[in-house]
Amino acid sequence: MIDTDPAVLVLEDGSRFTGRAYGARGRTLGEAVFATGMTGYQETLTDPSYAGQIVVMTAPHIGNTGVNDEDPESRRIWVSGYVVRDPSRVVSNFRADGSLDEDLTRNGVVGISGVDTRAITRRLRDVGSMRAGIFSGDDAALIADEQVRIVKSGARMAGLNLSAEVSVASATVTPARGERLGALAVLDLGVKQATIENLADRGFEVHVLPQDVTLDELLAIQPVAVFYSNGPGDPAASGDHVALLRGVLDQRLPFFGICFGNQLLGRALGLDTYKLPYGHRGINQPVLDKATGRVEITAHNHGFAVDAPLEGIIESPNGYGRLEVSHVGLNDNVVEGLRALDIPAFSVQYHPEAAAGPHDANYLFDRFAELVRTHSARTPEEAE
Repeated sequence: MIDTDPAVLVLEDGSRFTGRAYGARGRTLGEAVFATGMTGYQETLTDPSYAGQIVVMTAPHIGNTGVNDEDPESRRIWVSGYVVRDPSRVVSNFRADGSLDEDLTRNGVVGISGVDTRAITRRLRDVGSMRAGIFSGDDAALIADEQVRIVKSGARMAGLNLSAEVSVASATVTPARGERLGALAVLDLGVKQATIENLADRGFEVHVLPQDVTLDELLAIQPVAVFYSNGPGDPAASGDHVALLRGVLDQRLPFFGICFGNQLLGRALGLDTYKLPYGHRGINQPVLDKATGRVEITAHNHGFAVDAPLEGIIESPNGYGRLEVSHVGLNDNVVEGLRALDIPAFSVQYHPEAAAGPHDANYLFDRFAELVRTHSARTPEEAE
């Protein structure tokens, strides 16, 4: 049944989009962003990288497959708000355990439906991601000026550190499957369950560590390698994570980072990061692997990027030797991957676990496992 209670989405520039309440009632604030995936809304909702954001779905029809207990990528829904055009009237999937609107209500997620999501997306593309608010229930009756004032009182994503909100409070361990490579230290900045499963499938005993772990605590598990996950927030506000990574690189431990981890590797190597106008979010982003010339369709969720020259080899400003941009986004020439040439470290800006999404980039987990095997096989003289 489609709800008839009024709701309104308000952007900080004063733009207003009226519709119907969807999910919980009340008000919510966050950065308005749009996601272009045609499928995978449950994985999107439970991706910790969306913490602090009101997500606008560009696909017009959402919710027809309902929700289930198998597809969530983390322990809860993380989006601050949810915007859809046409919510499904019924659930039609044999795997469904319930409906999307019921799940949103149960998790206290304030949403809105019945709005022109194409118009909202065009506004965000023209102006850039903005602070926003969804108002329903009693809050829908607030005067427009008061709603805009409330929206402008919200935090900006630039300069925001959200890692503590999404990270585990204590370490967890997932056993290796198949031939065991050793312990892998995963810094949880908002890691997705599919990432953990992919790493375990490659033979890693996956130790998911809290975001405030110290270098000594990390090294105490005797890791064969270190992995930095995806996550929300501004990489420029994560100085402690950069310092920890520099300690890891100084140990010459193999390193792989994805999404937020790519940005933090860039900063550890001495590069800058910057905020994109409206970011990349969806499961249909084309990326060029410069080493092979292959174009991959990839899953993205990022609003910041590394600032580095797309061509040629440069020296790390922080003394880690030579490095290069390994992958480039074909829509806007954004840096989508880094590769260090003199230390065992690489990263990509997208999600190779692809939950939900294409599996073109899944090979990167194999590349990481091979890097660890090669590094572990070196002689002491070669390690110098």
